[in-house]
Amino acid sequence: MRAKDEFGPEYVVEVFDAKTGMQGVMVIDNTARGPGKGGMRMQPDVTTEEVMGLARAMTWKNALADIPFGGAKSGIKFDPKSPHKEAAIRAFADKVKKFIPDLYIAGPDMNTTEKEMAQFADQVGNNMATTGKPASMGGLPHELGSTGYGVALCIKTAVESRGGKLDGMTVAIEGFGNVGTFAMKFLSEWGAKVVAASDSKGVIYDNNGLDHGELMRTKAEKKTVTAHGKGQVLPPAELFKLPVDILIPGARPNVITDANVDDVKAKIVAEAANIPMTYGVEKKLMQKGVLVLPDFLANAGGVISSYCETMGWDEKKMFEVVTEKITNNTKLVMERAKDGDTRAAALAIAKERVLEAMRK
Repeated sequence: MRAKDEFGPEYVVEVFDAKTGMQGVMVIDNTARGPGKGGMRMQPDVTTEEVMGLARAMTWKNALADIPFGGAKSGIKFDPKSPHKEAAIRAFADKVKKFIPDLYIAGPDMNTTEKEMAQFADQVGNNMATTGKPASMGGLPHELGSTGYGVALCIKTAVESRGGKLDGMTVAIEGFGNVGTFAMKFLSEWGAKVVAASDSKGVIYDNNGLDHGELMRTKAEKKTVTAHGKGQVLPPAELFKLPVDILIPGARPNVITDANVDDVKAKIVAEAANIPMTYGVEKKLMQKGVLVLPDFLANAGGVISSYCETMGWDEKKMFEVVTEKITNNTKLVMERAKDGDTRAAALAIAKERVLEAMRK
């Protein structure tokens, strides 16, 4: 038997489809607060253990976000570049649809977008099967920027809760995709100065500040921020060493490690990506007085948007709810983290909410 504890998992369902060769797993970790909510990823090397860990992370994220969802996740072991990708998505939907949407609601994740969410919901025969669907299906696609907005708002709230202001604070952002671009947009509008951004090709660094609109045009036209022309091009790893006030790891896991943690000069590290460092590395930063805004607090805007989608609310209402919940939860974590350990404080709040629901 796989590892379990008082919180779950409630279901670990492994499926196989002979026709497409699709292998998949759905993990429903805990449904005390509502149906399990978590993304559906497609990777050739996805494992059940990986999905179990991600499902547990969603239990805490949804509880901390204070939305009526439990935690879940699913993974499809399949080549996302295959011409038979849709067939694999539909085969997976057929295998797990008896759990949907009462126990599991899917969403976009690694190598799945609003297109795959539409296919999945269509195959299940229920629009409530997924969130992050196209707007034409009543969806609130993540392309609206809810996650990046939430990251920026979490930073702003944390800074202001300490009596500071974003005005003039310098920022470096790892990852210039959906999350990074919207985080830059809102932080810039609120007075911060983004001086560095990166993608898979490298880093563009300009201590005078980067213009959001200009950098977006560079990325759209030339496919990489390193072609910007203004500023200095650096290797990807150099981003984490820059002398900035705020560092946003927003792309890959485990980018800040024991090997480079002492190079981090930022006063605030906001985790836009999931698991950009281990808890042990986070504690090293906290001991140096760095404010770490943990992933399941900082990047919860996307899952809050998902909740709004299930309620049938529009874009305006969604941003109002994201604003309210990110602000309140960030303030609560800052108040509880008297010793500076923000992850421990956030996790304690999430566990309290799940245990209360389980008792009821």
